[in-house]
Amino acid sequence: MVEITESAQSYLRDLLDKQESDNVSIRIFITDPGTPMAETCIAYCSEGEQQSSDEKLEYDGFDGWVDDRSKPFLQDALVDYAEDRMGGQLTIKAPNSKVPKVSDDSPIEDRINYVLHSEVNPSLAEHGGMVTLVEITDHRIAVLQFGGGCQGCGMVDMTLKEGVEKSLMERIPELKGVSDVTDHSSRENAYFK
Repeated sequence: MVEITESAQSYLRDLLDKQESDNVSIRIFITDPGTPMAETCIAYCSEGEQQSSDEKLEYDGFDGWVDDRSKPFLQDALVDYAEDRMGGQLTIKAPNSKVPKVSDDSPIEDRINYVLHSEVNPSLAEHGGMVTLVEITDHRIAVLQFGGGCQGCGMVDMTLKEGVEKSLMERIPELKGVSDVTDHSSRENAYFK
């Protein structure tokens, strides 16, 4: 799944040794997996902060936790550390992080992100806009945030209902609706004012 080179393990071990708490490990995860916005992250993980579905990996001197939802996107991932004249740099290469791996049994967040980034955002980009998923409520409402030319746009309500909501509801039948949390009072970048 994730390979952490010896030099990266040494670097991470040194970082963890400098933490005030003795029970700190690392957690590896991907935000917005399977989309062009995917970011591979390594974060400190204090005891009890890991998720129950995380997979534990044991390294020499520290533990690592891998986010369950991120696992398919972390195939062939490599964490490396290379010293340079500025000290050094930790690099994370996850060639599959942005590759869509969406099926009917994928988490609803992954399926929504896939539709947004592969179908909705290319259309909105023609007007300099975009939309991102903020969260899914317990009532299966997708909370969205618009940006770029969509923020403050006079047509955003129609875009939300006739474009985004219709596309999402057609492809993800268990979704009950969408809502917009964007502050549309700023209209300086709006496509339609």
